Amino acid sequence: MPELNWQKSTFSGGPQGECVCIAAAPDGTIRLRESDEPRVILGAEPKALASLLSHVKVNLTHTR
Repeated sequence: MPELNWQKSTFSGGPQGECVCIAAAPDGTIRLRESDEPRVILGAEPKALASLLSHVKVNLTHTR
C-alpha cells in the first residue's frame, strides 16, 4: 500500500497533543487514525463518513 498523505484535523491538538488524522486512500476510501495509536487505521466510504459527521453535528447542536 502506498504511503498515505495524513492531514491533522483543525479541531485536534489539545494540551496532550492528541490528534485525529485523515487521509484519502488510492481506492477512494477515507482513512482515519489517532495520533496515540497510529497503527490503528479505520476506513470509510466518503458518503458514509459525511453522513456520520452530519448526524454528529446535528445531535451536538441539539444537546447544547
